[in-house]
Amino acid sequence: MKASYLKRYPLSHAVIAIVIILSLAPIPEVPHLPNISLLDKWVHFVMYGGVGSVIGWEYLRQHHTVSRKRLAIGVVLLPAILGGLLELAQKYLTTCRSGEWLDFVANCIGALTAAAIVAVLSRFYKG
Repeated sequence: MKASYLKRYPLSHAVIAIVIILSLAPIPEVPHLPNISLLDKWVHFVMYGGVGSVIGWEYLRQHHTVSRKRLAIGVVLLPAILGGLLELAQKYLTTCRSGEWLDFVANCIGALTAAAIVAVLSRFYKG
């Protein structure tokens, strides 16, 4: 990885590191969680929507000319790949977590939602 990416996208790297840690760490027992349907899927949606949004925001902040292709790669493809790899890591590299296809789907939907938001913002962003 080029050092310039670390300098230009520090928040993106921090958010990605947090998602990796949260995805691979054991889940602590929480005695009084609210009974929200599909809470785990909502968490995945928000995490990967957040990753895509932060990458998109930092991209818009760093570039005067917006490349839709690069924006799509950063906002959708990279979070989707990260989500897929982390689901595989949960399944095969941990004993405390399990990888699930529906989690991966929620990750991708979050990234696609971020792409829609960033696409709208990119029309108004002046840098």
